[in-house]
Amino acid sequence: MDGAASCLTGRAALPVSGRLISLFREMAGTAGWLLTHWYVPAMAAVVLWGVSEMVVRRLAKKASAGRMALELVPSRHFDPGLEEIFRRGVQLARASTSMPWWAPRRSKAVQIRLRADGSSPLRYRIEGPAGGERLLSITPFGPAVTVQRARPLLDKPRKHVVRAEFVLRGKPTAALREVPLVPDPLQPLIDAVCDLRAERGDLAELRLDVQRAPRWQLRARRWQLMGDARRAEQREARRALRWVRQDSGAGEESLIWQLRQLLSGRQDGGGRRVVMPPVPRRVDPREAWGKLAEDDQLVRVQLLVLCASDTEGRAQARLAQLQAALDVFGGVSRWAMRGWRVGPWRLGADRWPSRRGFERRWRLGHCQPPRANWVRLEELTGLLKPPTVHCRLPLLAGDLPSFRYADPQLLLQGIYRGPDGRRRLVATYAAETLFEVGVGKAGGGKTERALAQAVGWAHAGGGLLFLDPHRDSWPRAMPFLAHTSLMQRIALVDLNAGGPASPVSSWNPIGMHQGQIAHEVVESVADAYASALGWDDAGAPRALTVLTCALAVLVAVNQAACAARRPGDQATLFHIRALLTDPAFRAVALAAVEDRLDEETRSWWRTVFPTLTPDAFAVVLNPLARLAANPVTRAFLGQPAGVYNIRAAMDSQMIVWVCPGGNGPTDRLLTALLARDLLRAVRSRRDIPEAQRVPFRPYFDELITLTGAAPETIAAMFEDFRKYKVHVHGMTQLLARLPAPVRLSLVQNASTLATTAGSKSAIAPITAEWGDDPSPDRVATMDRFEHYMSLTVGGSRVGPVLITGPHLDEVFAEQARPRQVGELERAAHANAGALPLSRLNDRGAGQLARVAAFLAQHSPAASPAVRLHKEYQ
Repeated sequence: MDGAASCLTGRAALPVSGRLISLFREMAGTAGWLLTHWYVPAMAAVVLWGVSEMVVRRLAKKASAGRMALELVPSRHFDPGLEEIFRRGVQLARASTSMPWWAPRRSKAVQIRLRADGSSPLRYRIEGPAGGERLLSITPFGPAVTVQRARPLLDKPRKHVVRAEFVLRGKPTAALREVPLVPDPLQPLIDAVCDLRAERGDLAELRLDVQRAPRWQLRARRWQLMGDARRAEQREARRALRWVRQDSGAGEESLIWQLRQLLSGRQDGGGRRVVMPPVPRRVDPREAWGKLAEDDQLVRVQLLVLCASDTEGRAQARLAQLQAALDVFGGVSRWAMRGWRVGPWRLGADRWPSRRGFERRWRLGHCQPPRANWVRLEELTGLLKPPTVHCRLPLLAGDLPSFRYADPQLLLQGIYRGPDGRRRLVATYAAETLFEVGVGKAGGGKTERALAQAVGWAHAGGGLLFLDPHRDSWPRAMPFLAHTSLMQRIALVDLNAGGPASPVSSWNPIGMHQGQIAHEVVESVADAYASALGWDDAGAPRALTVLTCALAVLVAVNQAACAARRPGDQATLFHIRALLTDPAFRAVALAAVEDRLDEETRSWWRTVFPTLTPDAFAVVLNPLARLAANPVTRAFLGQPAGVYNIRAAMDSQMIVWVCPGGNGPTDRLLTALLARDLLRAVRSRRDIPEAQRVPFRPYFDELITLTGAAPETIAAMFEDFRKYKVHVHGMTQLLARLPAPVRLSLVQNASTLATTAGSKSAIAPITAEWGDDPSPDRVATMDRFEHYMSLTVGGSRVGPVLITGPHLDEVFAEQARPRQVGELERAAHANAGALPLSRLNDRGAGQLARVAAFLAQHSPAASPAVRLHKEYQ
């Protein structure tokens, strides 16, 4: 105890100066030891940093394991305002903090992923904390954007991959350029990836991580900026002082200054000017901080880009395109690729040691932005939303499939020229292409496109009817249909005969040898008559009744002939005259089929018909007289057992070409009969289960001519045929010239709506359906064979998009068989049962006698005393 006390007493006895000297000696010794053994604290610091980094990475990885992903799909008319986009940015910033308290800062971020891999123009995804899903699922965009839970994206390995991280360069406090919303700010990015080739493994993805920074980081950044601004002002002051001194010294050494000194008589240096050093300008904090002056809506961002391809050089070129696209957002501050360039090499995210950190952040979604990447939400306006209506999206193979020859699932539409200049044949899915409408001026390519489509459908095994009043389409299509495999399926009904030896097919509209239903046949012919002649119950009730009752009798006669296995003794339309004006024929006919008529029809013939005067029949008989005056229509309609059977053609996938021959009153009646028979035949497919109905495609060229004869019938086709797997394609020069029912049905139900060039007044109804985008001025100046069209693919509308019409000589050049055209025409006439015109007319001339003989054989022995005509005094 005494020794210790003496030691303490000795220390205490030391003066204050001695204690200070001792303390300085100890500090110097410690500093010397640290200088000598510097590696010890350095290793301790490295170990401490490594342990802390490992712990942070593990926690961040655990926090990132529960991230969610949402995919945003905009509608065609998505057009948000600045306020809506800003609110979305606020949601993203708020959602970035929806993490557990222990989650490291790098895991607290929301990621915007803009991805293109050839399957779609640009996919827009949001990934972030699972706790922010509810906040991010309801967007300020409303129903204009569909938000759905996204599936994980699995990428196959690519041979060539390039990576890049972008940092803000330029003035650190300056904002990015304010990019307007029209056109869409995403347009440069979409243009950069518009020529992606999925078959080559092309991939391009841009990821923007948004993170709310803590207050202390913002304060530290402001202090740094304030210090930089003060140092800059001091440098400017020193530079200004040097220039002032140099200017002062130069002035004193000048000749003028020396002369002034001599004249003033002063030789000493007392006259020297005093140079006052400039005072550094006071730094305004808000000016020094720039966009960091306000705390609200300020975030840190990380911008990563990855491009890949299986073809060498394509990934590097894609990255250069994306870098150029990001230049659009640059002004005083701009996006620049992080790293250094050394000759041909760039030391950045694609090289060691940065590559490993890039891949970790890319894989886990961690956000570790560069120090300079501070932005306000207003600067990110273009990236906080999906593509809008003002964005021009390219058509990829996933949006509009490529046409494949002989594929029954595809229907040829035309040639699409991509942004990279590549041309490809595009198609729609046959099951979705229910109705098509083509409008445009004569010679614009409507018929050529329809022919190319029909030829492609025929080679794929499909059945079709091509109704062409002018017959120009048949010679054009023959070389491409002249295949042995198709000849047995092709039938030609040509009513443009040029002489007695010309082959003509035959059709009996009231024939019963093909298994038709009697009342449907009567209704079909009567409605065709009424449609062509403009009859209705208000304007021509008696004519409709007379015709209907006459048809009922003749159809019953034909039923009896077929039941007796004598189809060659059937009556035709031309026997209506004999039934109405020949008492003997009428009596024997009614007696023979009395048991086949309903009571109402029998009563009409007994009570009403005798009261009619002969001139009441003229309105019914005059159109028949015009049909009989033409030898072609007389031969075509005057045969008892006609060959033409459109219902059988549908079910057996036949290729039928029908050329009525003109557009006069007589031809309109014939066209109306054909159209109404088609409607009857299609509706009769209700007896087939839906799954067994074979698709069939009627093509109507010159709708103006066809609808002039049967407007209500054509309108009904566009309304009803879809149910029976019959899909109509119509072409017309002027939509306005079509009857209102047809025009409304066409536009309402069209799966494909197309127009070529033409006058603005003619095109305006079509462009109005597209919201005048493109405008009538743009469509009116298109080149020949170009079409603007909207199509239906995958249940969604695609377009309007500019399509070049397919040319038969180009698209089906390999299928052309011009040497077999003669063989095809002979086979087509044979399949249609065509015979020489003179022979058919000779046989039709004796048909009334054969029908009368048949009726005489099958009439009851004792005819009832029925008064069938009026006796005149």
